[in-house]
Amino acid sequence: MPKLKTNKTATKRIVKITATGKYLRRKTLAQHLVHRKSQRTIKSSGECIELNPTQTKTMKKLIPYRKK
Repeated sequence: MPKLKTNKTATKRIVKITATGKYLRRKTLAQHLVHRKSQRTIKSSGECIELNPTQTKTMKKLIPYRKK
C-alpha cells in the first residue's frame, strides 16, 4: 500500500494536538490589516480554539501521520 500524502495547508492551520486528541487552531483576523482593528479583536484573535468534531474528523484524514 502506498504512503498517503499530507495536506500541507492543513498542517499549517493546526497549532497543537492535545494529549486527549483535541485539535487546536488559532482564531482568524490576527494577521491582515491589523491597524484598523480594535485592541479587543486583536487580543482575542491570538487565542487558540478547539475544532468541532466534524472538522477534527476531516483533519485526521488530511494529516494521516501527525502524532497525538
